[in-house]
Amino acid sequence: MLDSLKITRRQSEIRQELATLVGKDTPTDDETRSMETLDGEYRQNEIRFRAALTSEDTERREAGDELETRSDREWSDLMSGFEIRQVALQLDEGRNLDGHTAEIVEEMRTQGGYRGTPIPWEALEIRAGDTLAGGTPDPIRTAPIIERLFSGSVAARMGGNMINVGIGAMEYPVATSAVTAGWAATETGDVSGPSAYTTLDRPLKPDHNLGVQMKITRKAMKQSGAALEQAVRRDMNGAIEEALDKAVFLGSGAAGEPTGIFAGAAVWGITETAVDAAADWAAIRSEVVAFMTGNAAAGPSDVRMLMRPEIWDGMDGSFITGTAVTEWDRLIAAIGGVVMSHNALAAPTGSPLESSAILTTTAGGVAPFFVGAWGGIDLIRDPYADAQSGGLRITALATMDVTVSRSVQTRILTGLQ
Repeated sequence: MLDSLKITRRQSEIRQELATLVGKDTPTDDETRSMETLDGEYRQNEIRFRAALTSEDTERREAGDELETRSDREWSDLMSGFEIRQVALQLDEGRNLDGHTAEIVEEMRTQGGYRGTPIPWEALEIRAGDTLAGGTPDPIRTAPIIERLFSGSVAARMGGNMINVGIGAMEYPVATSAVTAGWAATETGDVSGPSAYTTLDRPLKPDHNLGVQMKITRKAMKQSGAALEQAVRRDMNGAIEEALDKAVFLGSGAAGEPTGIFAGAAVWGITETAVDAAADWAAIRSEVVAFMTGNAAAGPSDVRMLMRPEIWDGMDGSFITGTAVTEWDRLIAAIGGVVMSHNALAAPTGSPLESSAILTTTAGGVAPFFVGAWGGIDLIRDPYADAQSGGLRITALATMDVTVSRSVQTRILTGLQ
C-alpha cells in the first residue's frame, strides 16, 4: 500500500478519536494528554503526507512510462525469438514449432488466411547475431509498421511510409481544396466567403502479389544449423527490398506490378519538369523553390533527391568557372539528402545520355508516398520440385501496393544529361 494512503487512513482515525474526546465537557487528565498527543501526531502526519505525495508522484510518472512502452517491448521480445530456421525445418521435416515461433504463427493464422506458414515482416530484420534456441540477441524495439525492415532501402530513405494492412483496402483522404482567410473590409463587413473543404482518396488495394522462390539443399539444412537463420533472412530481405524499390518508382501498373511514381505521375498530378540540359544545381534549385512556394517544404534541407550514379559522376566533374567548387558540392551543401540508385531509376538513354531524378519532401508529418503490405509473408513449400535430391523449395508470397499522398510533395526531373 502507498505511504500516502496509509497516512490518510491514520489521519481519519485520529479525527474520529479527537471528535470523541472533544465532545466531553470535563475530560480527565489522561484524555487531555491524549488529545495533545493526537494533535501533535496529526500535524506531524500532514508533513509526512506531503513528502509521500512528492515521492510517489515521481514513482507514478516512472510507472506510467513503463506502462506506455511495455507493449512495444513485449512485442519486441516476442519477435526477437522468432526463428525462421524452425519454419524451414517444419516445411522440410515436419518438425513441430515451439516457443515464440509457434505462438506467433498461431496468432497470425487467426488473423488471416495463409496457405503455408506465415512469417511476420519483423522476422526478416537482419539481426546482430544468430537466433539460437538457448538465447536470443538483445530485443530491438519495433513499431507495428514495416519501415524498419527496409531501413536501408531507397523507398525508406526517400521518406516513404511503409504500413501493414490487416485485411481489405485502405484509403488516404488528401485535401484538395484551397481554403483561404480574409479580412473584413469594414467594421460591419463580412470576412471572405466560405470555401468548400474537399478531399481526394488515395487507395491502397491488395491487387499485387510479390513472390520470392528459394531453394535450400539437403546439405545446407544438415550442415548450416543456426547459420541458416541469417542466410534466409539476408537473401529474402535483399530480394524483397530490391523488387520493392523498383516497383515504388518504376512499377508499370501492368503485368501484376503496382503503379510506381513515374507511371502514375500524370494520374496523381505529380509535376514533371523537362530539364533537357546538363544536370546542375540551378535546375534543381528551381524545383526546390517550387516546393517552398507550394508550402510543401520550409527550405532545401527538407528536400530529398533520388538520382542515378551517372548524374553524380557528371555533376562532380563539372567545376564552377574560376573555382574548385563543383555542381555536386553546391547540391549537397543545400539539399537535405541525396540517394543514389541504379535499381530504382531507369538506365540513361539517348544521345547525349539522359536520366531522370525525383525530389520528395515530408510535409506536416505526412510522407510523400505510402507502401502497403497485407498481413505477413506466406511461406509455402513445393514438395515435388526437389523431391529427388531431398532439397527444400519454398516460395514466399507478399501482397503490396503503392500510392502517393499529396502530389505537391513529389516532383520529377527528366532529361538530366
